[in-house]
This record gives sequence, structure tokens and C-alpha cells, in this order.
Amino acid sequence: VQLQASGGGLVQAGGSLRLSCAASGRTFSNSGMGWFRQAPGKERELVASVSAGPSKTYYVDSVKGRFTIARDNAKNAVYLQMDSLKPEDTAVYYCGGTSYRTTFAPRLSSSYAYWGQGTLVTVSS
Repeated sequence: VQLQASGGGLVQAGGSLRLSCAASGRTFSNSGMGWFRQAPGKERELVASVSAGPSKTYYVDSVKGRFTIARDNAKNAVYLQMDSLKPEDTAVYYCGGTSYRTTFAPRLSSSYAYWGQGTLVTVSS
């Protein structure tokens, strides 16, 4: 499975960005998907995840109400809509996918077998 993340960039605080992750190589609809981020000097953390089906989602507390994860199985893609961005959201964002079908939104990084390259999100104050 190959994952390709895109959509990062520089945005002012309060602005929005939409990250995309395109998947190829297997039946995408069978994978739980997630977005992680890693800020300089910090460990990688899960931001949001979505189950293979029926769609259940998980958000870390710091992004609840601001970020939305969504998947489009017809396009083999998962998205992260980020609104009301804050400087503390600055990080490299990674998408990940599981190798097994999930009925829950996977939370542990060890659950993910496939990773995309990172896309940098910089939020200026």
C-alpha cells in the first residue's frame, strides 16, 4: 500500500487547510485510516482517525470541534479539514492506514502498517 499526503502549507492563525491522503495498492475501504502529527522536539501523536466501516471517528481533545476527518472510498482518499488553526497545530502531518479491517477508529500508532510521507503545516501567529 502506498499513501501520498498533500495539502500542507503556511497559514495564519484562524485560517483553514485541507489535507489529503491518496491510497493505492490494496482495497482501501478495508483499512482504518488516521492522521498523525509530529512537532519539532515532540513525539508523533494521533490527531484523528476513522474506521473502515461503518464510519466511526476519533479526535484528540486538542482538535475537537476544529478538525474533521472524512474518507471517500470511491476515490481511495482520506481528508483532514482543519479549521480555526492555531500556532500549536504547527507540525509535520502524516497519514496512516491499517492492514486489517476495523470497525473502530484506530488510536494506536502500532495499529498502522502503512504510512505516507509527511506534509508540513505551519501556522503563524
